[in-house]
Order: sequence, then C-alpha cells, then structure tokens
Amino acid sequence: MSVKRFPFGTTADGRQIERYEIRNGDLTVSVLTYGATLQSAVYRGVDVVLGYDDGESYQNSGCSFGSTVGRVANRIKGDRITVAGQDYAIAANDHGKNHLHGGVRGFGSRLWSAEIHADEEAVTLRRTSPDGEEGYPGTLSLSVTFAVTGDSRLRITYKAVSTADTLLNLTNHAYFNLEGHDGPSVRDHLLQVEAEQITVSDAELIPTGELLAVEDTPFDFREPKPIGRDIDAPHPLLQNAGGYDHNFVLGTDGAFRRAATAQAPLSGIRMECWTDQPGVQLYTANFLNEAHCKGGVSRGKGDGFCLETQHWPDAVHHPHFPSIALAAGEVFRSKTEYRFFGK
Repeated sequence: MSVKRFPFGTTADGRQIERYEIRNGDLTVSVLTYGATLQSAVYRGVDVVLGYDDGESYQNSGCSFGSTVGRVANRIKGDRITVAGQDYAIAANDHGKNHLHGGVRGFGSRLWSAEIHADEEAVTLRRTSPDGEEGYPGTLSLSVTFAVTGDSRLRITYKAVSTADTLLNLTNHAYFNLEGHDGPSVRDHLLQVEAEQITVSDAELIPTGELLAVEDTPFDFREPKPIGRDIDAPHPLLQNAGGYDHNFVLGTDGAFRRAATAQAPLSGIRMECWTDQPGVQLYTANFLNEAHCKGGVSRGKGDGFCLETQHWPDAVHHPHFPSIALAAGEVFRSKTEYRFFGK
C-alpha cells in the first residue's frame, strides 16, 4: 500500500506535471496533475486504460484520454446558455456551432494541484476555475479524489462549490480495454448496462429531448452481449455516431447503483461501474485515431470504450432532464467507482 510521486514532463509554459501512483493490493492507479487525468489502471499486471507515456502527448491530444471533463461534460446545443435568468456566451467548439466538454480549454487541459492522503491510498487534485472561464459564471472551487481500495476498487469522488449560480456536469473520460492498453478491439467485450432507455440525439449528437426504450433496439444491453454484436446495425442513431456514443438513462434519485459491467473474453478481467449520477455515456472510440500511445502502440476506432458517468447532455435546454444547475454556495458531491474482478 503506497502513494508515490514522479515527474511527468512540463506544460508549454514550463510548469511541472506530476504523476501519482496509488497502489493497494491487486490494483495500481496513476493520475496526472495535468487534466486530473487517469493515466493508468494496472489490475493484476494488466493496464486496462488507454493513454500516453509522456505529458507532452496528453497536451497535444484531442481525445481526452482519462481526463476530468468540465465545467459541463458532453454537449450543449449552440453557443449560449441561460443561468439564473442571465445569458452567457460559451465556445462553439463542436461542429463550429455547439459546445463540447467544457469548451476550448476545459478542465482536462488545465494543471491541477495535488495532495496525498495520509490515512488512505488516495490523492486529491484541486483547481479553481475563475469566473468567466470558458464563459461560465461564478468562481468554482473543485476537487477530484482518486482512491484505491484493497478490494480493487477505483473510487473517484467529486466536490465543487461556486460563488455564483452556474452549471456543472463532471465526468472522467477514461478509455478502457480490459485485454490491456495494447489489446485487440473491444468489440468482443461482453457489456451489460443497467438502463431501460437512452436519450435520443440528432445528427450532431445533441439530445432532442426524447427518450427511447432500448427494448428491440441495438441499445439493449440489459443482458450481457458483445459490444460489437449490434454496433453496425442500420439504426439511424448508431449511424449518426459511427457506433455507440449515447447517454444511457439510469435512476434519477441520486442512489449509488451499478450502471454497467464489462468483461474481456481473453484476460477474463471484469469491471463494474457504479455511480450516483443519472446517466452514463457509452462511447466506443468512434473517432479515435492516435499514434504512439503507451508503448508506441497506435490506437484507433473500437480499441477502447468509455463509461462516462454524468448528468444527461444538453440538460440546460431540457427542463424535464435532471438539472445541472448549481446554486451559489451549494456544495456539489458525486461518486463513481470502477471495480475490478477476475483473471
């Protein structure tokens, strides 16, 4: 059981990036101060997280490997939001018209400070997002704690408070491959998602406000099935996204529940995703095209999958969606766990 600190390069303006290695039992996790990024998760000798071996590559990447995403993760339609009756301009960094993952420089491309916990195998990363950053109102103080337990659980805990009414939707954008970071496509991974519905999205992957029952559709993962079994089905929602890139509807009562379970056929590693968030985005790396990832391996479409626990995309424009409004002085808290078994 230990936490160790290592240098991991520098930012473009010369500041030190650090990597913190958190070890407990069969699971060793590394997180970076750049982007509050999950850089690796080594379970019984297998690193199941895609990424890079150096800080420069993370800064030059556009795929958000393992980063903490905010102030609002996923997509917002258009380039304006209304908060507490006031209009604010935000970046149109997706298709030149919509907002994606917090803007041009979201939380995943910022340097965070780090604090090692004395009483557990955990590291807390902190940053202050100033009023007006990427257009959002309020100075936001936030922390993300990565903890590794002796029973092979990675627990990610979020906490945030703002000086003014604002919007908030945080997630981690780790790409998993349970055969290993250099393993084959995840199409043969068995996946189960505990969801009866998804949020319907348009051709630009923006929610329409409708919900779709997964029964009799390629989105039915209520029983385990290979990720690739229906991924090429002629369904317009799949064709729009080039695969799975959809928000699955979980419970909206704030209860901590299992959202999904994935298992690799060769390694036998099984991972459960638990969360108190009302949604989880399944993304099958449809736009991934990265050379020189860990170990010099190239990674492309279908070589990883994301389970991004979150509030539903574009909630600011759909009053019947769970709200992402955070009132001034209100403390936001959330927890997600990735639990590892087998091998």
